[in-house]
Amino acid sequence: MKAQNYTAEATARIIEDYQAGVSVEQIADAIDKSVRSVRSKLVREGVYVATPKAKARKNDEPTKKELLLTLESIAPFEVTGLMGATKASIQDLIAHFKS
Repeated sequence: MKAQNYTAEATARIIEDYQAGVSVEQIADAIDKSVRSVRSKLVREGVYVATPKAKARKNDEPTKKELLLTLESIAPFEVTGLMGATKASIQDLIAHFKS
């Protein structure tokens, strides 16, 4: 039989602490386990809620794809060949066709 990594009491304690708002890092330090181990146990117990990751976009500028969609809606030609164009060039074309 495999040795238990977490006793029933330890499991109950980490769940209680986690639900009370104690960070996974603090729980791990308190019971001398790795953060990964504690997080995995909380996941197996169905109580862990992953924190949402920040958006990867660095700024609020439109993407090249969004710019091409805008251009496509106002230009009298097919824009699929412009995927290699720079964002600045696409923005210039949009400005030209809007004026």
